[in-house]
Amino acid sequence: MAPSNPPQPDLFGTAAPAEADADAAHGIARAAPKRPPRRPSGVQAAEPAPDVLALADALPRQLRLGTSSWNFPGWAGLVWDGPYAEAKLSKEGLAAYARHPLLRTVSLDRAFYRPLSASQYAHYAAQVPEDFRLLVKAPSLVCDALVRAEDGRGMAPNVGFLNAELAVREFIEPVLQGLGNRAGALVFQISPLPRAWLGRLPELIERIGALLAALPPLQPVAPDGVIALEVRDAAFLAPEHAPLLAQALRAAREASGNPVTYCLGLHARMPPIEGQLPLLRALWPGPLVARWNLHRRHGAFGYETAKAQYEPFDRLVDEDLETRRELARVAAAVTQAGYAAHITINNKAEGSAPLSVRALAEQVVMAGQR
Repeated sequence: MAPSNPPQPDLFGTAAPAEADADAAHGIARAAPKRPPRRPSGVQAAEPAPDVLALADALPRQLRLGTSSWNFPGWAGLVWDGPYAEAKLSKEGLAAYARHPLLRTVSLDRAFYRPLSASQYAHYAAQVPEDFRLLVKAPSLVCDALVRAEDGRGMAPNVGFLNAELAVREFIEPVLQGLGNRAGALVFQISPLPRAWLGRLPELIERIGALLAALPPLQPVAPDGVIALEVRDAAFLAPEHAPLLAQALRAAREASGNPVTYCLGLHARMPPIEGQLPLLRALWPGPLVARWNLHRRHGAFGYETAKAQYEPFDRLVDEDLETRRELARVAAAVTQAGYAAHITINNKAEGSAPLSVRALAEQVVMAGQR
């Protein structure tokens, strides 16, 4: 005897189950299978673990830790909730980055290569919370003695080098207009000098001091704004030059009304942190600005080597315990005295900037408890 509801072939030659026909005949609707929730289209932040939240709460509020840029796919699970393309992170990742409880600043390095407009800075400011501060590098237009080719070779003298009017118009004014109170440390990084300038450092130090002294006050617009000088030639810290540099920075502090300081540039071109602290002590009391850029084992020109060894930047490969311990000690002392500390870390310092930030934060908490 044939079944009362035989299977019916569909257009593709398959048979629909008899039960479905029976349900349809009696007006019974079957629920459609549930689809998985759609992932939001923008970059999403990783959910912070409870111990990371507790660590962030234990840090001094004057301390701002962060990284050099944010466009790294290898930070999936550390900063991002999953994998994203580098181009997407570069364009859309800052807002998610700023939701990480330990990341309260970031170094906007692209400003060094070409001056940014006030509207470009405003675009960044709109992506971060009220309490976030951006560390911004002044453009090479005023910080490099040479005009360089794309591969970094010096081509000709830079006529805009240390020009105060240019620095105000192309850097300070757009930063203040665009970032407003989200402006943090503004770093004048003097690029490696040609040999001719290294023989005239006292004159150059005088010009640096004059530039920084001519900058307008930051505080009316950016209460946490700091002016910091970073150098890439160890000759600045030689016994005959370091006192001149300290004097120039103190004079610029008094003339401009800005907190002007020396930026600890932790990089193989410069002495280790212990060799740079005497200049910072000569400027005490005052804020701390530090940029931990490259592990010393790779040498002065080791960025590409470090990148090849450390990518995708998802783990600590070469832990630099001495630098971390000393930097944490200084950060704890500065913030305990009531001054701000702005510290950014590059992936090439130890292998993974977010993990270096966490390790440094743990060290700062321990240092503050001693």
